[in-house]
Amino acid sequence: MEKLENKDILRGGQFLVKETKCEDVFTPEDFSEEQKMMKEAVMEFNEREIIAHKARFEAKDFAFTEEVMRKAGELGFLGVAVPEAYGGLDMGFVSTLLVCDYISSGTGSFSTAFGAHTGIGTMPITLYGTEEQKQKYVPKLATGEWFGAYCLTEPGAGSDANSGKTTATLSEDGKSYKINGQKMWISNAGFCRLMIVFARIENDKNITGFIVEYDKDNPNGITLGEEEHKLGIRASSTRQVFFNDTVVPVENMLAGRGEGFKIAMNALNVGRIKLAGACLDSQRRILTTAVQYANERKQFNTPIADFGAIKYKLAEMAASAYAGESATYRAAKNIEDRIALRVAAGNSHQEAELKGVEEYAIECSILKVAVSEDVQNCADEGIQIFGGMGFSEGAPMEAAWRDARIARIYEGTNEINRMLSVGMLVKKAMKGHVDLLGPATKVQEELMGIPSFETPDYSELFSEEKEMIAKLKKVFLMVAGAAVQKFGPDLEEHQQLLIAASDILIEIYMAESAILRTEKNAKRFGEDAQAVQIAMAKLYLYNAVSIVEKNGKESIISFAEGDEQRMLLMGLKRFVKYTNYPDIVDLRIAIAEKVKAENKYCF
Repeated sequence: MEKLENKDILRGGQFLVKETKCEDVFTPEDFSEEQKMMKEAVMEFNEREIIAHKARFEAKDFAFTEEVMRKAGELGFLGVAVPEAYGGLDMGFVSTLLVCDYISSGTGSFSTAFGAHTGIGTMPITLYGTEEQKQKYVPKLATGEWFGAYCLTEPGAGSDANSGKTTATLSEDGKSYKINGQKMWISNAGFCRLMIVFARIENDKNITGFIVEYDKDNPNGITLGEEEHKLGIRASSTRQVFFNDTVVPVENMLAGRGEGFKIAMNALNVGRIKLAGACLDSQRRILTTAVQYANERKQFNTPIADFGAIKYKLAEMAASAYAGESATYRAAKNIEDRIALRVAAGNSHQEAELKGVEEYAIECSILKVAVSEDVQNCADEGIQIFGGMGFSEGAPMEAAWRDARIARIYEGTNEINRMLSVGMLVKKAMKGHVDLLGPATKVQEELMGIPSFETPDYSELFSEEKEMIAKLKKVFLMVAGAAVQKFGPDLEEHQQLLIAASDILIEIYMAESAILRTEKNAKRFGEDAQAVQIAMAKLYLYNAVSIVEKNGKESIISFAEGDEQRMLLMGLKRFVKYTNYPDIVDLRIAIAEKVKAENKYCF
């Protein structure tokens, strides 16, 4: 614990205004022996129980998904995040994420069932339940004796989750509530024994959460719609759920009256970083499958992996997987450290976990967007490398692409998450948790000043790249600062501007995470051993700079005019300019050659 107290843990969103030392980030190379063993066990389970039976999942065998979930429960994988007192393994946030990462790449059907059960099905009770509720339900959920579902979305309440029409009415004797209403897109509905249901009491402003048992032999007014037929995640059970005078005892209310919206939002924070985790091994596996095919497939008497156009794809796929991994585990460890600090300060496990995750809600939204889009791009390129075969059901790519597509929709659409990440950052600044004003003012002063024309010494590894990151942060502060000044509280109405600003924020976090991980490992293992990782971090940053420039320009043009516009555009030009541009083609060739030689994602 003493290590933690001495370590300056950045608050959520502070990465933008404070420098992070590479020694302070956690990387996958830092996994403990216990974590490595867990990773091996999960990978073996994934190969044996999921990937070996891929055809059954694709054939919409819902019963098989339930069967494999039971096996995961028997091996303790469903209880990784659950405290020992309730039958779980209590393994800490990084380990929880690790299990989620390596168990999710076999098929999106299982990954969705696993995520819905362990995350939003179990977690609301471990984090908000009374001691009696936890004792009663969590052990059954941790072992897979029971499965959980989460009933929030309604036909008229999707992104606007608090607008649900489902009602809960107190009985005359005050001992129970009657729930009436309809929920849709409910994952695991077909085999769950417990539902977290959100309903409104009278005319309350906010919804309330309830723990509702479901026994199909005694349905208590609950009926299930037919299984939905979906683009991907085909064997994930997704149904509508109808409640008709469903009686729920008052002691099954979760947290307090009107607290449901808060529960839903906090559950989503955890769900978001877990979703990023769940997309990581899918990316690794897609790249591995693509390079194996590219090494075997010959055209013009040459393996297609030897062609520059294919190398381009392999390199970009590897760099985005590497950055996603770097950023996700960086944030997971921040959350874990924050939880440990709160426990050490005397908070309950519940409170510590809640506040720990809530602290990094910005990072959770960033990761959800970035990694879900990267896995989709990766699968898309995978299809392209396979050519006509990629489009065929006989090859694995089309299923990977279909499964990846949902990741941009659930746990809050990427559009919502983009706006949230910037919105939450501005709110944190207003509360004084992140000082944006001071740094934004400094950037304004810098714009007025004369730029230095000295060429710095960039001989040290990543010295120029880290300076580029610092300049990209200035772009965000410049754009967001000017926009907040202009629109004030009305900023949230300018959605296109928020989305452009969030893309700048996302790229900063992802590129910085890749550079910090690589710098840390280069110091430990030597630059030669990390040569390809260095190439990936540089390639990712180069792409990030282009995205930042595009979005910065669009933002400035949208709200500034005349002299202000000219000044801001000049500032942008200054902040996205390298002194020494990297040779992008060489970087891509180095990455692709490594992946080719190893015949897999090997970082």
